Amino acid sequence: MNVGILTGGGDCPGLNAVIRAVVKRGLQFGYTFTGIRDGWKGLLTGSTMPLGPGNISGLLPMGGTILGTSRTNPLKKPEDEALLMKNIKALGLDVIIGIGGDDTLGVASKLFDKGIKTIGVPKTIDNDLTGTDFTFGFDTAVSIVTWALDRLHSTTEAHQRVMVVEVMGRHAGWIAVYGGIAGGADVILIPEKPFDIDEVCGYINRRRDAGKNFSLVVAAEGAHPKEASTTITKDKELDAFGHVKLGGIGEFLAGEIEKRTGHESRHVVLGHLQRGGTPTAYDRILATRYGVRAIELVNEGTFGRMVALQGNKIVDISLHEATSKLKTVDMEMFKTAQIFFG
Repeated sequence: MNVGILTGGGDCPGLNAVIRAVVKRGLQFGYTFTGIRDGWKGLLTGSTMPLGPGNISGLLPMGGTILGTSRTNPLKKPEDEALLMKNIKALGLDVIIGIGGDDTLGVASKLFDKGIKTIGVPKTIDNDLTGTDFTFGFDTAVSIVTWALDRLHSTTEAHQRVMVVEVMGRHAGWIAVYGGIAGGADVILIPEKPFDIDEVCGYINRRRDAGKNFSLVVAAEGAHPKEASTTITKDKELDAFGHVKLGGIGEFLAGEIEKRTGHESRHVVLGHLQRGGTPTAYDRILATRYGVRAIELVNEGTFGRMVALQGNKIVDISLHEATSKLKTVDMEMFKTAQIFFG
């Protein structure tokens, strides 16, 4: 059996660990592997590479993805879809394992409906895929946010400033909540709960009244004030899946806070730092478990599924279910964070 593997969407710590696990376990079944370069784009251009013992060695701690990635939607145009189907046949791919978030796995789900054997592995630092407790990459992103907040804490306190830290999270604020709690943020803002700017300023002023002359505010990039009808964006250009490029909430907030409170404010955008570099031990293990289970599903002849973590068990759910809706922040978790606001 010839198994195709691709990584799509934003890069994420742990991608290479999944590739390593899939190939390592699959070789024991006697399978061959074709690496598809640059996500779904590779199936439009026919760009591939063989995967075997020689090129999976040393992948476990390596960030990024040896296959490359892109945000290509191969089903956007009829001519692209026809070319995709033609190349899948020409490459002799019996099954495709897609490692990605809702966009990448959404394509895998639709291809399954069209008769292509697909398996999904949940990858997104945003942790917003339905049916799994955690996606690999999330723990690494939270660790990086916590590391950054620890360092920003000391400089913010030294200068008696307000520091607004913008983190990733388009529609779901998991990184902001977990990273903010771990890093001791004084206010956390998430897309699921539009905020009142005056209320945010109230938290900051309350700290000042208590003798704490600095504040750390963590804002997910998709967070927005109640009076705004949409999220703040850098431009209106859309990607292949119809998403706008977010960014700017940190700068906006810092300006508003300084204007309304009179306290010197700065902003930091962590951006791609959150998904670069070496995966944490947790993500290496989770990615490995996902990869092993994904190829075992292939061996069992079970397709149209996504591997998932529920409790401490690796299970599988339908790709349709996994991509049906985004998993947003548990409000009980957010209520815990709110205890420490101000």
